[in-house]
Amino acid sequence: MTDDLTNDTAGAGSPAPAVSSPQPDTARPGADVVAPQARLELERIRRRWSELPLDRAEARMPPLRRLLADLAPRSGDGAVPDLGPAVVVDQLAVLVWDAYAAGRGDGIPELLTAARRELG
Repeated sequence: MTDDLTNDTAGAGSPAPAVSSPQPDTARPGADVVAPQARLELERIRRRWSELPLDRAEARMPPLRRLLADLAPRSGDGAVPDLGPAVVVDQLAVLVWDAYAAGRGDGIPELLTAARRELG
């Protein structure tokens, strides 16, 4: 038996509250701030992406990666990590929501439409 005592306080205290993305003053708390046309395009991309076999999804990552890079500054994010095809559509949905919440949603439906068409 050892008498090692530590002063480790990890886990002690209350957890810090989660910080959410800013919402525009006009939005109700919990409201979807994404424009309906952008939401429709996101769902079309999600549906199309889910139909692709892995090898084809990997081959079609470049248009979505470009779109993520274009959206990151609008949402206040830095570089978006490449987490692979399994989560790229989720990353896209988050950045779109954040961009709209920051009041920078202009032209996003058109960007989403162009990306969807590149997916084939």
